[in-house]
Amino acid sequence: MDTRKQDFKEGFKLGLPIGIGYFCVSMAFGMMVKNAELPIWMALFISATNLTSAGQFAGLNLMCMHAGYVEIALTEVMINLRYALMSLSLSQKVKSGMTRLQRALMSFGITDEIFAVSLTRDEISFLFFVGIWFPAFVGWTLGSVTGAAFSSILPHQVADAMNIALYAMFIAILMPQFREDPNKRKAILLSILLSLVFTYVPFLQMNEGWRIIIITLLASAVMAYFYPIQEDVQ
Repeated sequence: MDTRKQDFKEGFKLGLPIGIGYFCVSMAFGMMVKNAELPIWMALFISATNLTSAGQFAGLNLMCMHAGYVEIALTEVMINLRYALMSLSLSQKVKSGMTRLQRALMSFGITDEIFAVSLTRDEISFLFFVGIWFPAFVGWTLGSVTGAAFSSILPHQVADAMNIALYAMFIAILMPQFREDPNKRKAILLSILLSLVFTYVPFLQMNEGWRIIIITLLASAVMAYFYPIQEDVQ
């Protein structure tokens, strides 16, 4: 089989569960769009151009509260700035020869779950990433439209329950690495500990976006210092 087709097929298999999970979660966003008395096409437009759950929910809330442009922009930057860190990390794993346009398209498609799945490969090709991204994108946008279209039928309790699917899916992605690699297990446990500290210690509480970024940097710095990856010297 052609290597490119094999890469896309392998990525698609990894991205399909993400797409199914995104479909369930984005239905809640679609219902939120409809409750804000916005047209159904707006749910499709927002999800197709953002692909970020927390950013979309926060942005729509601020829009409904008639917040200013500066407030909305700063909030979105703080919530989504972690994707810049993920992009930097993935940039070290992409295959040589990847064009700037392909890198730009990859940066648009990065989410927490797609990033975690992409890291299972030592070298990431463009079609492998597209294979992961495509079902996730379809699931997210289709779920948003479905939620907006059927918001009058589905009860709010169902929408709230769907939000759990995103966390369950992310845990399912992390568990194999948690069991197999002791260093990754330490990194995950350290991240959980730091998250608890920054959530419950009063003077350390802050915006969710900044909290994620600081925890990521701290956990990465600690792991890099105490458990550096040993590279083979040719």
